[in-house]
Amino acid sequence: MARETIRDWVRSVERAEPAEQWTMLCFFAGTQVTIGDDELNSAVRRSELLLAAGGDPRRRLDPFGRAATALADDLDTAERRAQLLSGLEALLPEVEGLRAAREALVLLLTDHDLAWKAYATSLLAEALAEE
Repeated sequence: MARETIRDWVRSVERAEPAEQWTMLCFFAGTQVTIGDDELNSAVRRSELLLAAGGDPRRRLDPFGRAATALADDLDTAERRAQLLSGLEALLPEVEGLRAAREALVLLLTDHDLAWKAYATSLLAEALAEE
C-alpha cells in the first residue's frame, strides 16, 4: 500500500469548505507545536465538555465555536503561536499548484488568530477521533 504524504491529504480537501482546509493545514503545521500531555489532555477534556453541553458532540467542529475557542484560549502562548507559524510556513511547498489550499495557507499565515483557532479545532478533532 502506498504511503500517503501531506500533499495527498491536502489535495484530498482541496474542494472542501474553508474551515476544513484550515483545520487540516493546522493539524500538519501543529506537529511543531510543543504542549505537555497533561496540559493538553486537561484542556481538551474541558473543551469536550463544552462541546457536549452545546448539543450533539459529534457534529461538525467549528473553529469559531465555543469548544474550539475555549481550547485555543487555554493553550495560547506566544511561543506556541510562533511554532505554529513556523509549521505553516513549512507547508508552502506542499500546497504548490493547489490553488484553494495555497489560498487557505496564505490566509492562515496572515491571520494568526484564525490559524490558532483552526489548530485548536484540529486538536479537538484528533481527540474525538481517538475516542
